[in-house]
Amino acid sequence: MLRHAGLRPTRQRIALGELLFSKGDRHISAEVLFEEARQAGVPVSLATIYNTLHQFTGAGLLRAISVDTTRTYFDTNTGDHHHFFLESSEEVIDMPDGFIRVENLPAPPDGFEISRVDVIVRVRATDDDRSR
Repeated sequence: MLRHAGLRPTRQRIALGELLFSKGDRHISAEVLFEEARQAGVPVSLATIYNTLHQFTGAGLLRAISVDTTRTYFDTNTGDHHHFFLESSEEVIDMPDGFIRVENLPAPPDGFEISRVDVIVRVRATDDDRSR
């Protein structure tokens, strides 16, 4: 997979790739991946985690989801879909397919094209159910 994406398969990339992709589609932060790597005995720094996640994203293996200026999650599902962000648990989950239709986008500036539209709907528990 790494070679096909144009990345050299180093030991650290292979180990991090196995952690990322062996659990199916998911949304993960650099800090959570760092903790998973530590628990799996993968000797890697948080800086290396960030670099690898950005390399994987640039190669099309991951999709970056910026929830706000301080939080980015990385999605192993790179297909076209949108997300809910659960404020109480800081969790990102996929919306059902076809849930949102984006229409009437403005024309991009000359020399540019729209590459993707990301919709993140922030949700929180209602007053009736603050335990979520």
